[in-house]
Amino acid sequence: MPRKDTSSAPNVTAADAEYMRRALQLARCGRLTAAPNPMVGAVVVADGRIIGEGYHIRPGEGHAEVNALASVSEADRALLPRSTMYVSLEPCAHYGRTPPCAELLVRSRIRRVVVGCIDPFAKVSGRGVAILREAGIDVTVGVLEDECLRLNRRFITFHSKRRPYILLKWARSADGFIDRERTGGTAARLSTPATQAEVHRLRSETEAILVGRRTWQLDSPRLDVRRWFGRAPLRCVLGRSTDIALPDDVLRADTIDSLLRELHARGVQSLLVEGGRHTLQSFIDLGLWDEAREEVAALRLGSGVPAPRMPRPADREETVWGVTVRQWEQ
Repeated sequence: MPRKDTSSAPNVTAADAEYMRRALQLARCGRLTAAPNPMVGAVVVADGRIIGEGYHIRPGEGHAEVNALASVSEADRALLPRSTMYVSLEPCAHYGRTPPCAELLVRSRIRRVVVGCIDPFAKVSGRGVAILREAGIDVTVGVLEDECLRLNRRFITFHSKRRPYILLKWARSADGFIDRERTGGTAARLSTPATQAEVHRLRSETEAILVGRRTWQLDSPRLDVRRWFGRAPLRCVLGRSTDIALPDDVLRADTIDSLLRELHARGVQSLLVEGGRHTLQSFIDLGLWDEAREEVAALRLGSGVPAPRMPRPADREETVWGVTVRQWEQ
């Protein structure tokens, strides 16, 4: 995807960056509700004062630009022709469940529009900016672009790579095992109540969750968000065996390729893979991952199922609630 150096974008000021940060802050308010649409925030500024702001709440409802303009008071509407709108993602240019935001901005007589990043969605992808410029609006693109792209990395990955954004997650013992060797019984307890809550937070922000056939057989995991607020993800099981009964609301896939194709066809933009080792290592070896998270417990198991092996050292390592967490990003 194209990237621009914010510092080289024309007419960019410190105020532009400040107001774009506010747009990003607003956009994050839609983290649990905007999907499958992107998170977008918008701020309207006139004479150094914010006169309107909004974010995209949920699909089928007003986009950030619509909500920001609607929040402008009657007393301030006369300021729009000398106002600037800051929006974290390019205004849409197509008719979907709502009309094009680019055309709305033209009708609003906004003087200038500052865009964080271009929308990779094929029906937009530069068309929104083109509509604004053809109408004589001053448009600046690329302010805090990396932050804007990162915010919607799941949406962008889905549209650019035609697969869900994939997050791998596992917990391992201090001596490198994710579980005991077993044919039944209870799995080794490696997570703390605090890190379990964190995992359920990740689940609440993810549209689908995957385990392998053996993990399902051994543990019958609930794969829900009972320790956090939010919507439970679509449960998926990977494996060729048909000798296990699955609930009707669980998606079964024989291969990773067939799973990713089916999730893309369903419009699922994010997938959390929770194990076990064979399933996780398969994604790693195929290079089919965007983030990985390893929780290292203080407990030592002595022997058992080895943890997955990543192709390089972790990008970040930190101690959270007394537990070491390692993270990778592609």
